Amino acid sequence: MAPVKALEWLNLTRHGESTANIAWRDAHAHGLEESGIAERDADVPLSDLGRAQAANLGRWLAARPADELPTLVYSSPFRRALDTARIALDETPFDLPVQIDERLRDRDQGILEGLTGAGIRRRHPEEFERKLKLGKFYYRPPAGESWADLALRLRSFYRDLDQDAAGERVLVVAHDAIVVTTRYLVEGLTEQEVLEIEKDSIANASMTRWRRGGDRLTPVVYNDVAHLAEMPAAS
Repeated sequence: MAPVKALEWLNLTRHGESTANIAWRDAHAHGLEESGIAERDADVPLSDLGRAQAANLGRWLAARPADELPTLVYSSPFRRALDTARIALDETPFDLPVQIDERLRDRDQGILEGLTGAGIRRRHPEEFERKLKLGKFYYRPPAGESWADLALRLRSFYRDLDQDAAGERVLVVAHDAIVVTTRYLVEGLTEQEVLEIEKDSIANASMTRWRRGGDRLTPVVYNDVAHLAEMPAAS
């Protein structure tokens, strides 16, 4: 059974572009083994474009019809998500606190943190082979989390939310893995279905939305970036 039923609206957005997003693109483009990111994952900031995306997101939120305006806002504790939430809310006329929940943090990569695919193959070939054998959904890197682990902590978050925020319109600001795994939970997807969806990247500051229909949440839009149409191209 889906862990989210009683909310009126559930809106998810990925954080705006971060400096790590830029570093990862550069590392992949040059075949590097490491991303070169200096900060710990929780402290990675937004880029200038990411801050602009967050502001655009806020203006879009402010223009929603009254029956779609968020009444509660939750964020990952990671800086890039929390800053996205705060910048977006600064563009709105409603005064909502950002509630931080550590269950919304990004997936922990363990010993593979900061390594590109090339880096994993060269430095941890045994882990590369183990992932191929187990499959992406159930593979857990040493000291890290599998997608199944992520689903477990999100079930806890959404069950609490369903109990404490029935009838509310909720905005969650988090990470791409959170958006994808939420679809898995809310829509009752299979392992194969969610991994097929995960092949397409979740855009920075994109919106994914569900609205209450009868006794469950029904999909409205996924990975939508229409509100960013006037933004400059990513660096």
